[in-house]
Amino acid sequence: MFVVAVMIYIRNYRQRKKEYLNEIEIKNEIHQRELLATQLEIQQATMQQIGRELHDNIGQKLTLVSLYVQQMLYENKVPEVNERIDQVSQIINQSLQDLRSLSKTLTDDNINQKEIVTLIQEEVDNTNSFKKCNVSFEHNFKQLDLDFVHKNVLLRITQEFIQNSIKHSQCRNISISLNTSENVLWELKIKDDGIGFDDAKIVSNGIGLTNMKNRAEIIGADFKLESKENIGTALHIILKKQT
Repeated sequence: MFVVAVMIYIRNYRQRKKEYLNEIEIKNEIHQRELLATQLEIQQATMQQIGRELHDNIGQKLTLVSLYVQQMLYENKVPEVNERIDQVSQIINQSLQDLRSLSKTLTDDNINQKEIVTLIQEEVDNTNSFKKCNVSFEHNFKQLDLDFVHKNVLLRITQEFIQNSIKHSQCRNISISLNTSENVLWELKIKDDGIGFDDAKIVSNGIGLTNMKNRAEIIGADFKLESKENIGTALHIILKKQT
């Protein structure tokens, strides 16, 4: 009986130890997600601050320069000089317009205000306007109720994949699908038909891949990236509904 009691004690001890380690692991995962989410919020606040500085400081200086150039154009009577001044004026005005557009993108709460479908479609349209490759986007819902973090994760991962594909894969087509189902909150699939790479030689600490992985970890989504040489690269991220 003594031996049996010892065995029961050892078994219970091991079970308690296993439960304790599991509990520690869960707490670490939660802490890591909270840390990543905090970093994301800080990043967003920093971008908004940069946007305000661009608008209030540099934007005002460019506006002042534009007024000076317009005054020079009005006062100068030499046609050849006027032509050059006008060219400078056009460059300044275009730069000012680009700066205002960038500032608006950084300061506006664009992600909170728009649906995820709209955000991704805008990214697709912007990419297609450069005519470097054809990007298609499909989804099986009209509206998906997501908070800021989820929408930000989906948008940034999509942007990262598109940029990497255009820069490195020599692809002609990129397909994006975002779907939902009874047990799945959302499922993102992105695929290109580029040159691909050898999975065995993948650099796991590459900035692009690390960024995508980290963003998926923020919300506890399953992340999978596969690539085959001369076939292309496919990304699959799925977030199941909490039961």
